[in-house]
Amino acid sequence: MQKSPNYTLYFWLVTIGLVIAKVIFTLRPEIDLFTEEAQYWLWSQNMAWHYYSKPPLVAVLNYVSTAILGNTELGVRINAIALGIGMSWITFLFGRHLYSSQIGFWSAMILQAMPMWWLASTFHMTDTSLTFFWGLSIYLAYRGLESGKSSWWIWAGAATALGLMAKIVMILIFPFLLFFLFYNRTWKSQHKNYILYVTISLLGFIPAMVWNWQNDFDTFKHLAALSGGGKSEAFDAGKAFSRFFEYLGGQFVMISVLLLPIFGAAFRKAVKSKDMVKIYLLLPALMSWAAFAGLSFLTTIEVNWPVFAYGSLAILMAAWISEQSLIWQRFRNWAIGLSIILPLVFLLPDFTFLKSIPVIKNAEKSAFRRMSGYEPLADRLVALRDSLGVKDAFVFSETYHMASELSFYLPEHPQTYMLNMGARKNQFDLWPGLEQFVGTGKVGIFVSWNYDSPGEFADFQDLIYEEELPISFRDESFRVAKIQVWRKLLVFNPYVSETY
Repeated sequence: MQKSPNYTLYFWLVTIGLVIAKVIFTLRPEIDLFTEEAQYWLWSQNMAWHYYSKPPLVAVLNYVSTAILGNTELGVRINAIALGIGMSWITFLFGRHLYSSQIGFWSAMILQAMPMWWLASTFHMTDTSLTFFWGLSIYLAYRGLESGKSSWWIWAGAATALGLMAKIVMILIFPFLLFFLFYNRTWKSQHKNYILYVTISLLGFIPAMVWNWQNDFDTFKHLAALSGGGKSEAFDAGKAFSRFFEYLGGQFVMISVLLLPIFGAAFRKAVKSKDMVKIYLLLPALMSWAAFAGLSFLTTIEVNWPVFAYGSLAILMAAWISEQSLIWQRFRNWAIGLSIILPLVFLLPDFTFLKSIPVIKNAEKSAFRRMSGYEPLADRLVALRDSLGVKDAFVFSETYHMASELSFYLPEHPQTYMLNMGARKNQFDLWPGLEQFVGTGKVGIFVSWNYDSPGEFADFQDLIYEEELPISFRDESFRVAKIQVWRKLLVFNPYVSETY
């Protein structure tokens, strides 16, 4: 008698292998934190109920992880790696519960082949915890729908509350579940559980409401601006459709171009069959996609915004392919394998020398543009402070990206500052700024990729020193940073942004 495959073991072997690859990537000396990762790390050094653009969970996780592993790249990214395992495990459990261990395994493999999973599980962004808690909530709510037990709905509410503390867009789960309850005609039997679920979930709004009440509801103004609110220009149909098709193409990439034939066939089968399980798996992605598709006609939508809800598509695709011919299953294997190998080519060091090929080398340099050059730049600032005898100088830049990165990579992780020279509002506008140094005689170090000086926004008494520091990536010139050391801030006149 042939022994049945141990799909749980296979899952963990693949998953642990990918974890090792991500740790190796994180430890690559030429790769720094992504600029948004650095910003969220800096939030964790300034703990609050909420922040200008996002809820507090990303900062809380960074606070805990760096307390254990130190203020290191791994200390930040361990959150993404761990939650990435969680996303995959939930997908495995959900697929196994609905169908079988085999489908659970292939569901997890399809998920791990999707670029959206790679982004969320490699770089610690707000989408990382959002995607995890969305998937967990969808799974737990299904168990509640299936069994009718309130306990599952309570756990789903707790998961959703944490999701709301990751990113407010988690609120889209409410209309999804409500719609599904009416669609499958279970509202009468489940409405009390749904109300209980929503009540518990809304506890996740408390930090956002407390902070926004104290800060003139800046987050809601920011979200309204991102969704195109307040724009006075006339509607341009050409630009609107251009944004929509750009959005559409980006979503196909996030699913994986190689998996699109499977996705298309599984989507068609789910819609035609009207199978309630398949509809449940499809609706979260479909409703998220549709919501942001509508917004794309009004404003530019970042490719990652709707993908937190795409995880259940992996189960839908795995279930469909299990009913197909051997040819389709071989196609699945190749599509998954290539979709995993291609990211590894970029993430891992150049073991195979493939990255010496100019096209791949240039693509890697472009992909990691916002993740390199900051540690050597911080090392140079340390050397300058020592040689010029200005060890207590404050550091500032015109972007929160540069300011956050330098705070992370400078020894002792000092608070850095942003000089607004034309940007929209951000978290730095709510923290104490350069105004505290006016007339104090302290030395300030200005660092920028884009500007030669602070200009009229900050007037100093003397320019002590300046240089242009070339930055290389894998021994090739990358870009140049301007460094200026100024003495005594006389006038601080930042750009006052009216945009959110």
